Amino acid sequence: MVDPALVAGLRRYVRGPSTASRPRAEGPRCELCPLTLAEDHKHLLDLEERRIVCVCPTCWSIRSGEARYRPTGSRTLWLEPFELSDELWAGFQIPIGLAFFMRSTSTGAIVGLYPSPAGATECELDLDAWDRLVEANPVLDDLDPDAEALIVNRLATPHLHVIAPLDDCYRLVGTIKASWEGISGGAAMEEAVQRYFDELRVGATVR
Repeated sequence: MVDPALVAGLRRYVRGPSTASRPRAEGPRCELCPLTLAEDHKHLLDLEERRIVCVCPTCWSIRSGEARYRPTGSRTLWLEPFELSDELWAGFQIPIGLAFFMRSTSTGAIVGLYPSPAGATECELDLDAWDRLVEANPVLDDLDPDAEALIVNRLATPHLHVIAPLDDCYRLVGTIKASWEGISGGAAMEEAVQRYFDELRVGATVR
């Protein structure tokens, strides 16, 4: 089973920190000290509270060495080629063609999540299907727990497969949530997702 606290904590990252207690004019603040953050700031995963934490460079350097906090990954691998047949994908029983998969030390299992207009939706994985996916793509053996995830985009042609930092995965969720229109998402959402993958591709290493 997926740990509900983990998913709830990560959803808080998608929504962003509360601004009710500070003036609107101020930018985002580090959640571990009083410093104001740049828009492009670092994140840690709080393993005790199971949530993404926005931090300044100093807190990231100091606190990431503590047992409680985990850096959210730094590599982006564009996986070409990648073996994922329609039959194997069907074994995951995910209702849409866009999802990401991470190793969770809290649950000791693989967590699968897919974006929706309401945020990240968890799904229970067929672990046999995951094992077969790893066997076909050994690079997944090195997936860093609690730090990065495999993103699968079967809505694109050709299909896209990327290992990305966990905060980038949740940036995709936030992108979809912010741009969704109507019942099916609309053209604006499709364009936003395309821009997201274009941006991700720029800094990626092809594997």
